[in-house]
Amino acid sequence: MLTGYLDFHRATLAIKCDGLTDTQLRQQAAPPSALSLIGLVRHMAEIEKFWFRALLTDEPVRGIWAAGPDLDLDAAFQEVETASTADAFAAWHAECENSRKLANAAESLDAGGELLGTTCTLRFALIHMIEEYARHNGHADLLRERIDGQTGQ
Repeated sequence: MLTGYLDFHRATLAIKCDGLTDTQLRQQAAPPSALSLIGLVRHMAEIEKFWFRALLTDEPVRGIWAAGPDLDLDAAFQEVETASTADAFAAWHAECENSRKLANAAESLDAGGELLGTTCTLRFALIHMIEEYARHNGHADLLRERIDGQTGQ
């Protein structure tokens, strides 16, 4: 059920971006907000990578768009005017697929480890990811309505 809801929210973000041009995907919300659909896609790629790789592997997690070695979740929203939308979607799809593989390979929903200074489980990560997507899909809905008037899932 948890992975089903998470996939629903992943698909919802994709629907919010479907049919838009690169310019429309890069369009930012009203200043001072840097929010854009492509920024959300890039951010969710980072979030997928962080929560699943950091929790379920020993692999060091580096940011996809951060300039330095540390994970900078705000980097996804920076320089979107020149960001490659193809690269953003490719990274997001790859991280979603990797997250699915890691979750499916876990022994149980109680698998996990230390993350953000506390013990976390896969169950917690899945619930957090559903919440993260749901919140950002609300942002995506408003952005899409502002771009072309389309609303709904």
